[in-house]
Amino acid sequence: MKNVLRLCILLFITIAGCNFKEKPARDLNEEAYFKEIEEWQQKRNAYQVSEQGWVNLAGLFWLKEGINTFGSGKENDLVFPEGKIAERGGFMLLKQGIVTLESAPGVSIGLNDQASSSGVLYHPDSSKIIAAHGSLRWFVIKRDDKYGVRLRDFENPLLKSFTHIECFSIDPKWRLEGRVEWADSSRTIDITNVLGQTGPQRSVGTLVFAYGGSEYRLDVLDEGGDEFFIIFGDETNARETYGAGRYMYVPVPEKGDQVIIDFNKAYNPPCAFTEFATCPLPPKQNILPFAVPVGEKNYGDH
Repeated sequence: MKNVLRLCILLFITIAGCNFKEKPARDLNEEAYFKEIEEWQQKRNAYQVSEQGWVNLAGLFWLKEGINTFGSGKENDLVFPEGKIAERGGFMLLKQGIVTLESAPGVSIGLNDQASSSGVLYHPDSSKIIAAHGSLRWFVIKRDDKYGVRLRDFENPLLKSFTHIECFSIDPKWRLEGRVEWADSSRTIDITNVLGQTGPQRSVGTLVFAYGGSEYRLDVLDEGGDEFFIIFGDETNARETYGAGRYMYVPVPEKGDQVIIDFNKAYNPPCAFTEFATCPLPPKQNILPFAVPVGEKNYGDH
């Protein structure tokens, strides 16, 4: 009887262990897959130097309540790049969560492509408003209770010196099958950004996958689209990859709970490319205790 019991226990352990075996996605055409990842890498490089990318950022200025002067003169509250705007470009007024702009005489400013000497630059109930002067573009961002001006320069010298993002070798074994453990739609998790601000972010579930005989979990963030957003860390951080972790998107399953978690598409946060970003950091439960040697490597020294 004892031998039978031991046999049953061993059989249970063996079956349970099988549940934690990593599962590379099946039925994969490797040639097509390598081409897909290479095209994704090319798009990532092209995005960085696009108008919406991160390499053209030229400043991030936090506004104080009241008047904030801007221009290329060093005496301004917001010092824009020299030679790109007059020494006194005007001022921005932050009052009770609304930012208005007033340009100095002789300084032409466009607000959403409409020439104007004054107008609203930020209102919580309006869509994004972009100010323009020459090669400069700027708009207001809000982080918790802070209001900042993010400045782009479409002639930023860094655009010419940008090189491709180095990546690990593509490895289909890191395209894993996993599942979603769905959470209540009201569930949130705390996310901290590089400014030290912590706040709740909507998280509708957790990705569960196996690696090296163990089961691991990654909390996802819901951005309202057809993909989960994941912020994670691993043992390559601060070595081959960016020190504060990497990001990844995973398609939301159309039905059921089965997902493909493709670490080959792990990518750098904006802070790897510029000091003027406010990146969210991995929550502690999303820091994996092993190396993920695929996806993007670090870029630059930010």
